[in-house]
Amino acid sequence: MSGLIAIAAAIAVFTGIGAGVGIGLATGKAVEGVARQPEAAGQIRNVMLLGAVLAEATAIYGLVVALVLVFLKMG
Repeated sequence: MSGLIAIAAAIAVFTGIGAGVGIGLATGKAVEGVARQPEAAGQIRNVMLLGAVLAEATAIYGLVVALVLVFLKMG
């Protein structure tokens, strides 16, 4: 049973991959947007940062779930 919990924890940590891809895409599109409309750089930056924060939150949730799985099994 502990093997299944280890696999579940590993899968939960994979949410970091999605967050990394999402933040990378958002940053790339923000750079394109600023290149096309430099006067909108402030608004584009704000929206991009909000999106990056939300994407990173999913990775943190995955890490928390993985840690809870590991430490509950140990206890």
